[in-house]
Amino acid sequence: MATKFTPLRDRILVRRVEEAGATRGGIIIPDSAKDKPQEGQVISVGKGKTNDEGKLFPLAVKEGDRILFGKYSGTEIKIDGEDFLIMKEEEVLGVVTGAAKKETVGVKR
Repeated sequence: MATKFTPLRDRILVRRVEEAGATRGGIIIPDSAKDKPQEGQVISVGKGKTNDEGKLFPLAVKEGDRILFGKYSGTEIKIDGEDFLIMKEEEVLGVVTGAAKKETVGVKR
């Protein structure tokens, strides 16, 4: 990403994590049948929320976190030709930690 983008307040910039194109049994899923992934990686975060007295509360998520979010969360935007989501932190359902890397289907090791 050549352009530097910093969200304001309690917003975060997210890149969707693409799901595998085949099931565990080897059935290939066409793009038209796939749902958009509800998992992403946080690219950048805003400074945080402020209360009525002006006190700043930093966000719980940080750059690099892998998160889960709702199906209709965020607003899709394009930066330098790449698709991203921008959403409020409250739309994040949780942070994924310790997730095992998915293996490529059909490749024997």
